[in-house]
Formats: sequence, C-alpha cells, structure tokens
Amino acid sequence: MRAWLVSRWLLMRVWVLSTNDGIIATASLLQGFAGAGADNLLLITAAMAAAIAGALGVGGAKWAESAGERDAQLATAEAEAERLRTQPEGEHAQLVAHYVGRGLTVELAEQVADQLEAADPLAAQLDTEHNIDEIPPAIRPVLEGLRAAAAFAIGASIPVAITVLTPFQLDTVALFVAAGVSLAITSVLAARSAHLSTSRMLMRTLVVGLGTMAVSFVAGVAILPEAD
Repeated sequence: MRAWLVSRWLLMRVWVLSTNDGIIATASLLQGFAGAGADNLLLITAAMAAAIAGALGVGGAKWAESAGERDAQLATAEAEAERLRTQPEGEHAQLVAHYVGRGLTVELAEQVADQLEAADPLAAQLDTEHNIDEIPPAIRPVLEGLRAAAAFAIGASIPVAITVLTPFQLDTVALFVAAGVSLAITSVLAARSAHLSTSRMLMRTLVVGLGTMAVSFVAGVAILPEAD
C-alpha cells in the first residue's frame, strides 16, 4: 500500500511540475513578446512554437532521465549477480549485518537472511544494499517521457488558448489571470495529494510563476524594440 501511494505521488508530481512548466514557460514567453509590442499573429505563432518545442524537450529529458536510471539499476543488478556467484558468503554476511544494524539479533537476522535468499537472493541484495525493489520494464521510460510531454502540452495550451480567444488588447491581463488560476489549481491538487501545506505550496508556485511572467514582460518592454 505504501509503495502504491509513493508511486501515485511521484506520478502526480511529474504531472504537476510538467504542467506548471508548460504554463509558466509559454505564458512568460508570450509576456515578453507582448511587452515588446508584438502583434497577435506573432503571439500566436510564438505560443504554438513554445508549446511544441517545450513538450518535446520536457518529454525527451524525462525519457533520458528515466532510461539512465534504469540502465544504472541494470548495471547494479549485474554486478550484484556476479558477486553472489563469486562471493556468496560475503553477500550473506552483508545481508545479516544489514538486519543487525536495523535492530534484530544476530540469530533472527540470520533467519531473515536465509529466508530472503531462499526466495530470491538477488532481489534481497538489491533491496537492502541499493534500495531497488524492482527494475522497471523497458517501456516505462518511454511512457514517462510521453506523460511529461503531455502534461507540458496541457499546461502550455492554457496561454495558447488565451492568446487565440481573447481580444488582443486584453492578452497581457488575461494571461496573468489564467496562469495564476491554473497554477493555483495544480498547486492545490499536488498539495492535497501529498498531504503538504496548501498555502505554502500555493505561495511558492504563484511567486515563481507570476514573478517569471512579470520579469519577462519587463524584459520585453526594456530590451526588444516596440512594434509600430
């Protein structure tokens, strides 16, 4: 049950972070262009490009990260399997020492180690020495990359939709409002799913998100030439 809850929280965390990244990155880019006086067509083009490039980048980065972790776990498992083949007594002693260190008597630790090794010696070593309870299938990094890309695209679609649907004169204000509301919703969902402080998570997310948008707008006004 605990492992399921942790897995669910990690999945929610990836969704929330990637969604927030999509909202903040795309909205901030648009605020920078809006501050420079870009017209509506340029804003829409920039929004679409940011959404597509961001989703691909975030998804690719998550896939690479997850695939790298899986490769490291496979290498660790191979090394442990070799040590079990060549040094079974030493690996058994390490397993016993682990449970003695957790508070068991030597006799009870021996019994636990014997039973775990009888069931699956490699799994016992990976769990106690490396905190690896399972090695994910090869498809999981791909799925995690796709989930991250989809979450970013969902977040980015909010400022894209605002840019397309609202009058040009209201784009800047509408983006701030829509981004603020969207970030607030995702923050509340994440905080409640992890039983964290809603107010603190909400404050951090809004400060980072709206602050980034404000800085981007000011940068557009100050750096880029104003459109005629």
